[in-house]
Amino acid sequence: MRQMKPVPIVSFLLNLIYPPTCGICGKLNSNFLCSKCQKQLEIQAKFQIEKNQNIAYYFQEHLYIFEYQGMIRKVILNYKFKDKSYLYKTMVNFLLKNEKFFEILKSYDTMIPVPISRKRRKERGYNQSELIAKEIAKRIEIDYNNQCLFKTKNIIEQSKLNKEQRQRNIQGVYELHNKKLLQNKKILLLDDIYTTGSTVNECARMLEQAKPKFIGVFTLAKD
Repeated sequence: MRQMKPVPIVSFLLNLIYPPTCGICGKLNSNFLCSKCQKQLEIQAKFQIEKNQNIAYYFQEHLYIFEYQGMIRKVILNYKFKDKSYLYKTMVNFLLKNEKFFEILKSYDTMIPVPISRKRRKERGYNQSELIAKEIAKRIEIDYNNQCLFKTKNIIEQSKLNKEQRQRNIQGVYELHNKKLLQNKKILLLDDIYTTGSTVNECARMLEQAKPKFIGVFTLAKD
């Protein structure tokens, strides 16, 4: 007879207090995504891979799942600003069902989240990119690294600025440590939204100092 794996007591108690729900409709669901909402996401999903042709950018490709509009925009805003950190499980469970994307992600050596400042983390309680990056890395069994790239300054939110202002605003706010950990690695940098590319490009510029083999950018959505 097949034996069931024991459920850790902490997880069991947490599920009793905060039962898992679909991140889209809110109905109880152990996978954080019900079949009805999964179909809605499948309709909107793009799963795009864009090779970089801009010589001013320091990354080689950009992967994203959705266009930043409609239901997806609402979900990401809820995740980022409405204290709904559990939504990272909904997003990860959906994207890993796509076999093509799954294999592309597995081709990378290391996943790095775009960092946020200490002040912003204290205000929000979590780094939205970090939760997703850590979960994906664990599920596809590649390295997860949050010990190299750091944000040292708290700045005006990029979403409040135009393209030129974003480029100036983001300059000089990141630091790179432990460069040897990234040397000759294929790095995937993860963020939630890609608008002008200023944030991920500045991060990629810093990562270039470690002499990696390749830098890719992965975002949930592109505006």
